[in-house]
Amino acid sequence: MKADIGVTGLAVMGSNLSRNFARHGYTVALHNRTQSRTDALVAAHGHEGQFVPSPSTADFVGALEPPRRVVVMVQAGPATDAVVDDLAAHLEPGDMILDGGNAHFVDTRRRESTLRDRGLHFVGTGISGGEVGALEGPSIMPGGSDEAYASVGPLLETIAAQVDGTPCCTHVGPDGAGHFVKMVHNGIEYSDMQLIAESYDLLRQALGATPGELGAVFRDWNGGELESYLIGITADVLEHVDAATGRPFVDIVLDEAEQKGTGRWGVQSALELGVPVTGMAEAVFARSLSAHIAQRRAAAALPGPGTAGRVAGVARDTLVEDVRRALYASKIVAYAQGFDQIAAGSEEYGWDIDRGAMATIWRGGCIIRARFLDRVRAEYDADRGLASLLLAPSFVEALGEAQEAWRRVVATAASLGVPTPGFSSALAYYDALRRERLPAALVQGLRDLFGAHTYHRVDRSGTFHTRWSEDRAEAQVAP
Repeated sequence: MKADIGVTGLAVMGSNLSRNFARHGYTVALHNRTQSRTDALVAAHGHEGQFVPSPSTADFVGALEPPRRVVVMVQAGPATDAVVDDLAAHLEPGDMILDGGNAHFVDTRRRESTLRDRGLHFVGTGISGGEVGALEGPSIMPGGSDEAYASVGPLLETIAAQVDGTPCCTHVGPDGAGHFVKMVHNGIEYSDMQLIAESYDLLRQALGATPGELGAVFRDWNGGELESYLIGITADVLEHVDAATGRPFVDIVLDEAEQKGTGRWGVQSALELGVPVTGMAEAVFARSLSAHIAQRRAAAALPGPGTAGRVAGVARDTLVEDVRRALYASKIVAYAQGFDQIAAGSEEYGWDIDRGAMATIWRGGCIIRARFLDRVRAEYDADRGLASLLLAPSFVEALGEAQEAWRRVVATAASLGVPTPGFSSALAYYDALRRERLPAALVQGLRDLFGAHTYHRVDRSGTFHTRWSEDRAEAQVAP
């Protein structure tokens, strides 16, 4: 029996993807470095569809119907290189390898180029949705060649999440485009979670509310424009009580947020592309700061605001509504910055990524799925070249309605000494973007004085330098 597709790497994600394919009627070849994991999957879930367990790479490849389609679900980095090299030695021209891990898009571009020279297709495939999504329908972001997508795309679209009859999967673009978009997706995810955490922290500190009470607030928010997967599970986490102690679960978890690298890659890429993803950067740095536990404990002696840590004269409902509005406005900024990064990467690498299509496939299955992505999709469909999501008519209106509450929230947090780097940076970005002139003129003047870095004028073209250490006369610099 020949398999339609193969999966190697049968940890939770790989196992669940295999089961997803099988549940949709595909025959799935299975392979894992340790045979016991393959055997365990077949024993527990063999009744869900047709599986072909394979003890070796040669048997695994031999079980596949040409052109062979192999999904690799192993740890990013050297482990992926090792598995890809092993597979490539057994594959033939026209076969394809799909890397479904969280690979760095730079590595994906390298692998795609190397395998293309050997006649093989390499499809860097971003997959979001966690273990439940992998089984029940993830959001899938495949890159690679048109030819490869024509072969494997129908299978991926079948197992992906479906929203309004549309699969949450589309061909993103050539070589590393799929993993690039997944990296940006994860960066937006970092930003979104940081903003949610700041909302919780400010309300708890300002109002003295319990986690359970705030869980009810988030549950209420999830019925409106903030409706999203992350808001929903925030309510679940805040309402959960630790069985061992009877305390709120969030109070017994060490306040150290870990990270696996995609957020850092996103910030590094944005710096190289010259795109200000301030929300993503602040979220990454907030996680880094949380890990400096000894330093934070020592810094507890630093002076702070001389208040009791509560907001005086502000009604609870008023502050809750202000934070809701600030969260929505900051969320719009986070997504706008992410879509700007996608546009910049698309231009830099020649990918021609459709941002509206990305909003479409993020509506279901993935971690950042949210109601407002329908609005994002509509705005990009109406104007594919939109300069910034913040300039889309519906978001201009939403930001205008939220900005006074947004400013009050940032001011309240500062007065209480509650750190809100996500809210604050989002508001600063919004204000900087809308300014007619920025103080960058002074920065450029300083650069010219100490380093003769030159400057441009607003009243005539050309490049200029002032002879600061001489007569301070201005000279035009030849191109």
